[in-house]
Amino acid sequence: MAKPKTAERDPGRRVRGTTQEAVQTARAEEAGARFEWHYGRVTRLGSFDIPGSREATIIWEEGGVTSQQGEINDQQWEVLKLAFQTTGRVAVLSDLPGDKWMYDYRFLEAVR
Repeated sequence: MAKPKTAERDPGRRVRGTTQEAVQTARAEEAGARFEWHYGRVTRLGSFDIPGSREATIIWEEGGVTSQQGEINDQQWEVLKLAFQTTGRVAVLSDLPGDKWMYDYRFLEAVR
């Protein structure tokens, strides 16, 4: 008799929920200590006539400045706007190596 497919899976890799947030949360939990917080200040925001064309410039506390154009989704844009209109501070939680975390907005928060 064949085993059900669910019995063959690793129970530590199950994701409850089908949303992108559920998958990202599961990835963050799986990564554990590899994720680090990075802080910066939003100094400039811009949007253009072309749909989806947005720009954010951030000065990072660890050094460096990034200006990301495009590939900023609606949820990320709302967080960046909130930060810009209040304290200007943002934080990203990232597991990417080197300076790649500066463009990783998967886990983006406005900071008080």
